[in-house]
Amino acid sequence: MALSRRARSHRTVDYWPGFVDALSTLLLAIMFLLSVFVLAQFLLSREISGKEDVLNRLNSQINELTQLLALEKSGKQDLEDSLASLQASLSTSESERSRLQALLSQGSGSADTANQRVGELTGQLESERQTSARALSQIDLLNQQIAALRAQIAAVESALQASEAKDATSQTKIADLGRRLNVALAQRVQELNRYRSDFFGRLREILSDRENIRIVGDRFVFQSEVLFPSGGNELNPAGQEEMAKLAMALIDLAKEIPPEIDWVLRVDGHTDNVPLSGNGRYADNWELSSARATSVVKFLISRGVPADRLVAAGFGQYQPIAPGDTKEARDQNRRIELKLTEK
Repeated sequence: MALSRRARSHRTVDYWPGFVDALSTLLLAIMFLLSVFVLAQFLLSREISGKEDVLNRLNSQINELTQLLALEKSGKQDLEDSLASLQASLSTSESERSRLQALLSQGSGSADTANQRVGELTGQLESERQTSARALSQIDLLNQQIAALRAQIAAVESALQASEAKDATSQTKIADLGRRLNVALAQRVQELNRYRSDFFGRLREILSDRENIRIVGDRFVFQSEVLFPSGGNELNPAGQEEMAKLAMALIDLAKEIPPEIDWVLRVDGHTDNVPLSGNGRYADNWELSSARATSVVKFLISRGVPADRLVAAGFGQYQPIAPGDTKEARDQNRRIELKLTEK
């Protein structure tokens, strides 16, 4: 035994698990940052969509008011033209009256006719004056309406500018919030990755001499034959021994992880693709894989691991790691996987 231990101590250091840990950690960080970016883009698109609706309504109001203003200006121009025509007629009538009065002063023979003509022209002049007064009144009313429309357009433009300024402020706040969220979550990921690395290091030390335990990416893989009898879910003595070592490592690690890191150890049960016999305890491989994962979780709880830090999941034969129907492939696919992650 002493010679065997000295031989293992002089083995070449295997850097591959560390490289896989670093690569998987980088991949997790990238996926997390992408998720944050998508969330920030979603919030930003919702905020911008709301602002665009407000801007569209304001632009529609401006267009309507501009059309009304154009109509009012057109009506004003028509009235001004009518007023000019009436004023021209009034000037003509006054000239005619002056001419008749001059004729009246020159001859008395046509005095009656001239007086009648002057009366008619005076009536026409008065009528034209009244028409002109009404036209002036309508022009004043149109000027008031135009002033009111201009005031409304100014108010809408002011509201539009305020909305644009608020939209720019909101976008700045969203960008700042996204940056702070990225920094905070990146720190959480780094902390969890550091403790995950410590956890894997301790388990390597504890379980390094077992041939039926492998490290695949960020997971420890136990072959089912090491932990359970064929077709059963009760841990055998060797499995209880391995899980007891795991429980001690988890309890020590839980003391060092800060409480704000909401971590869990996920226990996943997997089977091969061979259907279970109809007279067995379990209906199918789903139930068997779930029962084995639950059995491991319950044993860890009995050894002091907090129940809120454990998750059991069964995948049946639907997540194989070795393709094919050979005996070697089925042996690898019957397994229990342990993964330290965050809730």
